[in-house]
Amino acid sequence: MKVIVMVKATKSSEAGEMPSEQLLTDMGNYNEQLVKAGIMLSGEGLHPSSKGVRVRFSGANRMVIDGPFVETNELVAGFWMWNVKSIQEAVDWVKRCPNPMMEDSEIEIRQVFSAEDFGESFTPELREQEASQRARIVGLETPRFENGRAFQIAGLSGHYTQDTRKQIPDLWCKFIPHVGKIPGQVSGETYGVCWNFQPECTFDYLAGVEIPAGGQLPTGFTQVQIPAGRYVVIPFSGHVSKITELFDTIWTKWLPESGLKTADTPVFERYTEKFNTTTLSDGIEIWIPLQA
Repeated sequence: MKVIVMVKATKSSEAGEMPSEQLLTDMGNYNEQLVKAGIMLSGEGLHPSSKGVRVRFSGANRMVIDGPFVETNELVAGFWMWNVKSIQEAVDWVKRCPNPMMEDSEIEIRQVFSAEDFGESFTPELREQEASQRARIVGLETPRFENGRAFQIAGLSGHYTQDTRKQIPDLWCKFIPHVGKIPGQVSGETYGVCWNFQPECTFDYLAGVEIPAGGQLPTGFTQVQIPAGRYVVIPFSGHVSKITELFDTIWTKWLPESGLKTADTPVFERYTEKFNTTTLSDGIEIWIPLQA
C-alpha cells in the first residue's frame, strides 16, 4: 500500500527556523535507509505557512487567503510518500525517524486511496483514463487501449539479462537482411518481442516479422504466438537507442502506479510503416498485455 507520512508543523518551523547541520545529517541518513529498503517514493520539506495561500470554495465563489495560518498543530511542515506492506510497517519506520523538529513534534500516517478501494464504481474505463494521465506525468506519450488480435511473429531470437540487453541491436543487425525475404511475410512492419520472463530478470527477445499461421520458417528462426487480448499501447517518437530507458520508465515508474495489471504473455515493440529507417525514430509502439 501507499501512504503519505506527514511531519506536523511546530512553532519553530512556522517561525522559519532552519534545522541544524546535525539534524540535516541525521535525516539524510534516515532517508538513505528508506531508499535502500525500497520504501521511499518521494519526500519534501515545506516552507512555513506564511509563504502559502489557501483557496476557499463556497458555491461558485473562490476566496484566496494568504498565510500565515494560526492552527499550527494542523499544518504540515514536510512529507514522505512510502510504499509499505501495512500501516504497522509504516509505524515501525516512523519510530526509527530522528525527531524532525527542534522541539516535541508529531508525524501522521495516512493511507492513500488505490483503485481497489473504489470497488465497482471505478470502472475499467476510469482505470484506463487514470493510467493514461499517470503515463503523461512520468513523461510517456499518451497511451491508447486496444483489443489486440492473435497472430504469429517469426525471426531471430536470443536470451538476455538486464546487463546483456544492450546487445539486442546486434540481433537486429543479423535479422534486418532477412526482411522482405521471409516466406509469407505479411507486411513490412517489424516487431521486437520480449517473452519467457524469469524472476532473475532474464528474458528472451525476438526480432521478427508477422507470418501466416503454419508458415514455413527459415533455418534458425523462432516463432512466437501473440495472443488476442486487451493491450495498452504506448507510442514512442524517440530514437531506438532510447528504448531501454523507455522500458525502465514503464516498468519502474509508470506501471507500479498505474493500477493496471499485466498479463503473463509477450510484450512487443511494433515498428510501423511510419518508422523512419534513416533517423531510426518515429512510428514505434510498445504493446503491453493486460489481464482480462
